[in-house]
Amino acid sequence: MHDPRIDKLARQLVRYSTSIKRGENVLIDAYDVPESVPIALIRAVRAVGGHPFVNLHDARVSRELLIGAKDEQYDVLSSYSMAQMRKMQAFIAIRGSHNITESADVPPAKMALAMKKMRAVQNYRVNKTRWCVLRWPHPAMAQQAGMSTEAFEDFFFKVCLLNYRKLVPAMKKLETLMTKTKEVHIKGNGSDLRFSMKGLKAIACGGTHNIPDGECFSAPVKNSVEGVIRYNAPTIYQGIAFDSIELTFEKGKIIKASANNTKALNKILDSDPGARYVGEFAIGFNPQIKEPMRDILFDEKIAGSFHFTPGQAYEGIADNGNRSQVHWDMVCIQRPDYGGGEILFDGKLIRKNGKFLPKNLAALNY
Repeated sequence: MHDPRIDKLARQLVRYSTSIKRGENVLIDAYDVPESVPIALIRAVRAVGGHPFVNLHDARVSRELLIGAKDEQYDVLSSYSMAQMRKMQAFIAIRGSHNITESADVPPAKMALAMKKMRAVQNYRVNKTRWCVLRWPHPAMAQQAGMSTEAFEDFFFKVCLLNYRKLVPAMKKLETLMTKTKEVHIKGNGSDLRFSMKGLKAIACGGTHNIPDGECFSAPVKNSVEGVIRYNAPTIYQGIAFDSIELTFEKGKIIKASANNTKALNKILDSDPGARYVGEFAIGFNPQIKEPMRDILFDEKIAGSFHFTPGQAYEGIADNGNRSQVHWDMVCIQRPDYGGGEILFDGKLIRKNGKFLPKNLAALNY
């Protein structure tokens, strides 16, 4: 039986998230999702007069390509992917996963090669198209979240079909506040971290780039980060699961890193020089997302959280100049049930135990 929520979501992605206009080309990039999803998107794009194009992917096929990745192969892939992307005004990616650790046994050097070769295509997509990326609720994701398939699907649609427009006024206030902030101090629950954001723009995200959404991101001045951060949300990167990550910074650089898998963590942070510097600082505030589930599109939006991201900055947007093939959103939740914590902007307490204190930001509280 067709789920009418799929049509509703497709309409939201086309009309609100990417605002497709008549005559525009839209690339629908679908990974391991039911046919009903790209079909609903094709119809939604056509309904507003756009031209839909579709790429279909399979995680096991992608893994096989990655395992034997060669320079020449990914040069060709990158060049034709770029040629396709240059023809598009918008990009909608829907990413399902039957097995979130499908690429766990891809050699790190092969993964690094592919990421490096495809970086230009990703940068073009991020900077030159109106784009939106979302997950799809497979049973594997429900299992990861510790929920039944049906309960997870209900949660997924509730989160994705949130009325993001309602959050926009308070989000814009947070964006203005973060843009004018010079010094940030984060403390509590094992973290004591200071950095500058002087001169760096903040961007509020309300359902236009990621679904689910609900964050405001910027970046630290590259060499300004000092102190220790202890992350309390589990994470997965390059198919490897990590818990209890702790990073120590000096002059912006990660000089010490530990986790349940310290060796694998340091191997990723040694991918290139930029991987030991931070490219993003963001505050998450989606009221419907409370618990981590090792899926970053959800976890980085958790109510009362922030993320502090080793690796690549968003080029040309909130750009501190850091360049890396790595962009690893690591999440810390500051609600009381996760140990609490505080965020201070220029010495003023802005958020305590996951709740914003200024009245004009109260609408973002869970």
